[in-house]
Amino acid sequence: MYNHSNQYRCIIIRGKSQRELDNLLPAYAMVIDEICPCVKEEFENRFNQEFVKVLHGKKSNSVVLKKTLDNHRTEIAGKLFGMYYLSADGVFYASERTKKFLSDNDQPAFFKDVCYKMQFPNGMNKIQTLQPHLDLKISLRPYPFIIKCLMIAEEINMKLSINDIGYYILNSLDVLQGKSTPQEVLEQIKIDKECGIKRKIVVADKATSYTMQHIREQINYLELSNLIYINDDKKVVLNKKESACINVFAQCCLAKPAFDMYAFDTTSIEGREQLYQSWDFYYSKISDEASIFDTKVEALIIEEEKQTVKAHSNSDSKVELGDEGEQFVYEYERKRVENFNPRLVNKVLPLGRTKGLGYDIQSVIAENGENAEFVKYIEVKSTKRVTAPNITDDTWMDTINITRNEWVAAQQHKEFYSIYRVYFVRDGVVVFTLKNIYEKEKKGIIQIVPTIYRVDFTNNAVDTVLE
Repeated sequence: MYNHSNQYRCIIIRGKSQRELDNLLPAYAMVIDEICPCVKEEFENRFNQEFVKVLHGKKSNSVVLKKTLDNHRTEIAGKLFGMYYLSADGVFYASERTKKFLSDNDQPAFFKDVCYKMQFPNGMNKIQTLQPHLDLKISLRPYPFIIKCLMIAEEINMKLSINDIGYYILNSLDVLQGKSTPQEVLEQIKIDKECGIKRKIVVADKATSYTMQHIREQINYLELSNLIYINDDKKVVLNKKESACINVFAQCCLAKPAFDMYAFDTTSIEGREQLYQSWDFYYSKISDEASIFDTKVEALIIEEEKQTVKAHSNSDSKVELGDEGEQFVYEYERKRVENFNPRLVNKVLPLGRTKGLGYDIQSVIAENGENAEFVKYIEVKSTKRVTAPNITDDTWMDTINITRNEWVAAQQHKEFYSIYRVYFVRDGVVVFTLKNIYEKEKKGIIQIVPTIYRVDFTNNAVDTVLE
């Protein structure tokens, strides 16, 4: 029987704020992709050397402590997000999760996968933290359990707060041990609410910042995954536009954690090493359900009054993210040019499906001056994230991939070539424009790193032909 008073603080690795995590994710991915594969002996130095550039931002005279860099590398990018793993041959590789993110630029999908594979106990914690979890026979997939509780609460017209989820679920030993069901938890919450009882996590001689930190951060990841949002009444609400993913989570609310932490001998050094290496490899792989985690643009818009852009696909659309961004920029350019001179609007052309051009939209400058009718070339790069990037944050950075044709077009058209970076976020759409990236690269304002090399060869290069 569920006993709510049986409390236990089951902590996770400390992360950052929502906006910081949204900002840092592309930077982690960029650095890891750039240096991996990397031998174990060089990985720490190479990661730290590259990531210190991110944390410096424009403040070139700032000092970043090695401890801070190590925390980003091992705790957040490594253990918490599973963005790389160490193979048996002593080489670090970028994880499947990292490669998928670099391919689709879908940050909520990245966090969905993290939430789906999260479990207690796990291989993120050091043995001194992990062993008590094992001794207590903790066994829970926290996010599916939370999702199911929110679904049941919705059915009985009840709203749960972050404190409710913390006290009755994430800090409940009965839940953590897999002894209680979502139905039992909701029944206790219902009784307490009807009696006007408000229960809170209390740790003697500790402030609220200590007692609730591990709760708020876990809720952060669920919100970054776009499965929930916090409404104006500070209640946790399911995002119904993510119903397919929500159902996948809910279906495994009582399932045992997928990785068996109890199959290893933690009393020996060899057993612990095997546990951590096996966990890292398991956690770095994307879930079998990852294809269901893809985020539709319209699913990001939670409240109708916040909607600042019309989604260009319905719930059944298979339109790619790039097409969504191109459509948005195309319509923006048409409106901008039409406002300047209606005669020029037909010169705005969507060319994204024309291969080899190096740009997606052909427009016109449409600004006062002698260049008003000059052609303007636009390449659109889109991504999805819950929070909007803060342009005033000196440590913020982003990364995009461009093709050889796009770089050639940038070199050819110079000041008439722009990249429009489109962010589909909770509040609508944010667009940053990067003009004349060729000149910016020459001045060192941006970095352009070749990541793919084409090898052309003829018959005189062939050594053998295998039968």
